[in-house]
Parts: sequence; structure tokens; C-alpha cells
Amino acid sequence: MGIMKALRRLVGDDWGVHPVDHKRPAADLPSRRLPLPERVHLMLAQHVGAPARPVVLVGQKVRKGELIAAAHGNISAPVHASTSGTISAIGEITAPHASGLPGMAISIDADGEDAWIESDPVADPFALSPAEIAARVAAAGVVGLGGATFPSSVKLNLGRRSEIDTLILNGSECEPYLSCDDRLMRERPTDIVSGIRLMLIATGAAQAKVGIEDNKPEAIATMRLAAAAFGAVTIVPVPARYPMGSDRQLIVELSGREVPSDARAADVGVIVHNVATAHAVQQAVVLDRPLVHRMMTLNGGAAAAPGNYEVPLGTLVGDLVTLSGGSKGEVARLLMGGPMMGVVLPHARVPVVKGCSGILLLDAHEVAAAEPHACIRCGSCVRACPMGLLPLEMSARIGHDELEAAVDLGLSDCIACGCCAYVCPSHIPLVQYFYHAKGELSARQRAQLRSEATRKMALGRQQRLEREAREKAAAAARRKAERAARQGAPKAAAAATARQPEQAGERA
Repeated sequence: MGIMKALRRLVGDDWGVHPVDHKRPAADLPSRRLPLPERVHLMLAQHVGAPARPVVLVGQKVRKGELIAAAHGNISAPVHASTSGTISAIGEITAPHASGLPGMAISIDADGEDAWIESDPVADPFALSPAEIAARVAAAGVVGLGGATFPSSVKLNLGRRSEIDTLILNGSECEPYLSCDDRLMRERPTDIVSGIRLMLIATGAAQAKVGIEDNKPEAIATMRLAAAAFGAVTIVPVPARYPMGSDRQLIVELSGREVPSDARAADVGVIVHNVATAHAVQQAVVLDRPLVHRMMTLNGGAAAAPGNYEVPLGTLVGDLVTLSGGSKGEVARLLMGGPMMGVVLPHARVPVVKGCSGILLLDAHEVAAAEPHACIRCGSCVRACPMGLLPLEMSARIGHDELEAAVDLGLSDCIACGCCAYVCPSHIPLVQYFYHAKGELSARQRAQLRSEATRKMALGRQQRLEREAREKAAAAARRKAERAARQGAPKAAAAATARQPEQAGERA
């Protein structure tokens, strides 16, 4: 922690970058509901933790909101049908990842009715206990919708156990192109504030602060109006700077507290959720509706109809593009999420998931990249790094395979925001260096764990064989003694019989 504080003093407050936001015209258009696709594919792993386990069979009819896969383990989340229809398959489909590797999903052929399962809303949700609120959030499959996808109920319970005093809501939406949170705050501020109030009850926090970048004046105004009657909820404009949406930067900005590199936000009395998560909490607790659709942005130079759409989870990216108006020209790059931290998709036959905040269709002009050159030691990456790290030094160590030295310089604290690569005049792909190093370190740690496990197994086998050998030897010795005892008994009896006359004569 000491080195990080020292580095922050060197870089001062001028961290981060100011990329062109490219949020318009999508941000200025009212949100629209996407027409229902013919089929949805709901991934079993749409969250941090263990994948959900199917509880339905192929051929089974389901209604919208019905549980189709149950949470498995302490860190997991259930999955619900995003429309009514028939379960058509339970198998692999391309996961939303740059690798193009498959993941398990449940496919539903839509019946066109989009009929909800019967709900059971409570009369007064604000009278529920913290545990009851968290349980309803867990049952609804709500996860962090800012992209982290950590099960929200776990964070709510953690907040209560950690005795936090401040709940922070992330409404900054600092990534370029994305504006779904902005539209959600403009159009549904009352629902979001209701969700925040429920989260305050669930966590036991005394106050909530909603951080919204100051380039979203409409969202700030509507949220302030919705929160005016509730003194515990404060709307706080924050500077428009990337990555202001990072938890640690937002915590410093809104609370003045710094989270140590080896600690969690709850350790300093704070917990962070996204404004879209607060809306999902309100839907789950007030309306008894699980998370089956979400607002997401469709944007980019190749998008024919940019805007924000209410999309059923499990919709294929290709269907989303087609149903919203298609594309124009050639799509040079397909992204899930923002251009700074989003995932490059291998193709459009990938389903949207709970953590998908947007789909970007970028044209050739938007993805044009210059060839990388040697580092000129300008220090731009150091000034831009929001974590106060030394990207140029870390990349140099990684280039010489000195990964542990990179760790000593703070590699584990890198949030992969891309600020360093964005400002690098030599166009060095610094984030890829850091991803590579983290992956290699993780692989080495797994190999070391496997080696240690193998060594323990071998040692255990040797000890077991030695123990079995000792036990066999002891058993053999016992059997030998028993045989000797059995053979010795008749001889002793005969000898005793032979001595009887002699003993009788002696007595005579």
C-alpha cells in the first residue's frame, strides 16, 4: 500500500483520460423495447461464481420469469426464462468471450405470448427485514449490472455483516458510446430511488450517495427530483473522467476514503452498486419480478439504429442488431460492452447476458490502429493511470519475463481500464501485456498447485504403503505367534502327562 500512496503523490489528481464520448445520438433518444426474438439462449454462467444448474427438461413449457436453473453454491445466481415458450435445448453455445469457446445454455423457443409467471408482491416492501430483502434479491437472480456480475444478495449481506455506513451507487457510466444507465436514470428515477432505499435497509447503511458524471445534467436533475423526499439519498455530480466508474475511484471521490490494495470496499465502511442494479432490486422486491431483461446500448458507426433497448436476456447479438434496424456498411469490430474494457466478440451468434451493458458495431474508421513502436519513456501512461502505477516499468519487466518484478510494481492492482494504452504515443498494447502477465501468473500458480497436490498424493501413497507394510508385518508376526502358541500347547500337555508318574513317585 505504501508504494501506491507514494505513486499517487507523484501523479497527483490528474489521473485518467477524457476520450470522445460518442454517446449521441443514442443517449438522446427514448429507450425502446426490442421485438421478441424467435429463440433465446440463456447462459448458465451469467455471474461471478458457480454456474446455475438446470431444473427443466427439453420439451417443457415455461412462462416468462419461471426458474429454469437454480443457483449452485454460496456464490451463484439462478436463471429465469426471459420469455414464455418451450425448452428446445440444453447444451453448448458460443459464450460472450473473445476466445469463442462454448458455454452451457438453455434455449427457449418463444411462443410469442411473452406471458409472465404469476407473481406475489408484498403489500409493504419497505417493512421487510434486511434478510427478507436479500433473499428476494437472491431468488430473482439479480447480479451487478455494471459489468462485475457479482451476486447482489451476497454484497447486501456482506454490507450488513461489515457494518457499512455508506452505500454508493455508480451512475457515472464513463465508458464511451454507452448510455443505458443515463437513459434508465432519466426515464425510471423513482424506481431506482426505491431500489436504493431497499438496499439501505438491506445493508444497514445510514446514507446513500449516487455519483453521476457532470456531463449528464438531465439524469442528475431527474434523480434529484426523485430523491428529494428522502434525506438519506444524495445525488452527487462527479467529474466526467474515465474511469470514474471504477469502484475505487468513485469511493475516493464520494467518501474521501481509500481502499487498501489487499482489502474490500466494505473494510472501509462502504459498499458499491450500480444504478441499474438498484432498478433490478426494486423490480425483484416490489414487483416480485426476476431479472430477465435489461436496458442496453446499441451504438457505433456501423449501427443503423443506435439507441437504448430493453432486451430479453439470451437474445443473440445478431437478432438484436436485425430486430433493431440492422447495420450499415461493414462491421469492422463487434464489441460487448464499451470500447475501453469491452469484449471483442468472435461473431454475432452470441447471446446477451446479465452483465451486457451494450453492443457496439464499430466501423473501420473507429478501429483504425497505428503500428506499435518502442517506448519513448514519456511518462504519459504513468500520469494517466488511475491506480498510480508505473505501466511502462511493468511492461518492461513483463517483456523480459520478470513477472514477479511486475507484481512488486503493482500488477495485481491494475484494473485493465486501458488508460495507459489510450494515451501511449507509441501505441504499445500495454493492457494486453498486463492481461498476458496475469494469465501467465495464474497458469504458473495452477501448475504449482497441481505440482504440490501431486507431491502430497505421492507422499501420501508412500506413507500408506509403508503403513500397510508395517501392518502386514505386524499381522504376520501375530499369526506366527498364534501358530507357535497352538503348536506349543500339545507339547506342553504331553510333557506334563509324562511328568505325572514321576511326580506321583516323589510324593510316595
